[in-house]
Amino acid sequence: MEPLFRPYTPDQHHLLPPSLRDWLAEDHLAYFISDTVDDLDLGAFLARYRTQGAGTIAYHPALMCKLLLYGYATGVFSSRKIARACETDVAFRVLAAGDPPSHRTLARFRKQHLSAFEDLFRQVVRVAQDAGLVALGTLAVDGSKVRANASKHKAMSYERMKQDETRLKAEIEELLQRAEDADAAEDAEFGEDRRGDEMPEGVRRREDRRRVIREAIKRLEARAKEQDAEALEAEAKRKAAGETKRGPKRKHPLGKPKPSAQENFTDPDSRIMDTQKDGFQQCYNAQIAVDAQAQIIVAADVGQNAADNPALLTVLDQAKRTTGRDPHVVLADAGYKSEANFLELEARGIRGYVALGREGKRSDRDSNPALKATRRMKRRVTSRRGQERYRKRKHIVEAPFGWIKGVLGFRRFHLRGIESVRGEWNLVCMALNLKRMGSNWAWS
Repeated sequence: MEPLFRPYTPDQHHLLPPSLRDWLAEDHLAYFISDTVDDLDLGAFLARYRTQGAGTIAYHPALMCKLLLYGYATGVFSSRKIARACETDVAFRVLAAGDPPSHRTLARFRKQHLSAFEDLFRQVVRVAQDAGLVALGTLAVDGSKVRANASKHKAMSYERMKQDETRLKAEIEELLQRAEDADAAEDAEFGEDRRGDEMPEGVRRREDRRRVIREAIKRLEARAKEQDAEALEAEAKRKAAGETKRGPKRKHPLGKPKPSAQENFTDPDSRIMDTQKDGFQQCYNAQIAVDAQAQIIVAADVGQNAADNPALLTVLDQAKRTTGRDPHVVLADAGYKSEANFLELEARGIRGYVALGREGKRSDRDSNPALKATRRMKRRVTSRRGQERYRKRKHIVEAPFGWIKGVLGFRRFHLRGIESVRGEWNLVCMALNLKRMGSNWAWS
């Protein structure tokens, strides 16, 4: 006798069209993202679209946002992979409603609406706040180096740029002289029918390289002047008053790049940073502020400075704009310590617990009588209650970075330029928030 099996007829047609929603569980993340996006205000996206006229009809921003958010929430970041998943993955097919956009359309939508994702991120945080997932009692701040969409091997130091510019200039002049000599010899041999104004072989490539290097030199010089603006102004006032500078002589003149200062040709906004694990790489410094209630990210930013110190107040300002108020307590590691930061926290009425150094290491600067706010912070974080509170920082804020890099697999930005990268970081953090909200929501 034949074994008994359930009927299996893969070529059998359906009598009635099936509903794609029957192919996913009711509590699937795709449904949660879809329902949440439907309730958000997409005005910032809609403002870019025409209301009448001829031409191709655009995809609705709600569809595009759902696909991108679900893609980022499940570790699919490439527009090509998302477009392919719309054909092979049931969840993506449900969100696309049987009308999937091309990868070019997805990439163009993401690039054109990066600024709008910041507003969408804030709306998602407010939804979490209304649901009781954000309490703003304790906020933990931290930063992590995320690789840029550029190689460190495409960077060059200021000193090397100057040397290469001089070398390329000499090579171009030599090639042009050879071309003139060749033209003169050919005119004498064949007559003057040849035009003689064609670009010689090899000149164009060298000229292009020299142009790129000149542009990078200008950016480095402009950045050095901007960084030293206050010092240059103070020096000008001192010279005008006839005063001489006290202290040791400067090793490097103000307003000029250091010979070791580097610029990347692929993504000039990125910087060389120490990633600890992979050494020095072309990176951005990604910052987040995480609420302790359900580990929802309430503020996200990207900086070009490898140090975390300048980002503390910026992130707290973003958290206030998003949630409407300051947190009661802020936890941060030693990378955020500074007298100015501590004074500002006190002025805002925020109780800060910021480490002053690695455990077991003592700094004489922390005991400086002139740094009154630092001394108050030291007494607070070294107390028994302060140590209990500070110990919570690691599991509150470091876990989301682990989820982003380890679970979602987002270890490198896919866009270039600080504004584009900032928009993509908002998209990543928003996708993680939705994933957290979907699993922590109190359904009734």
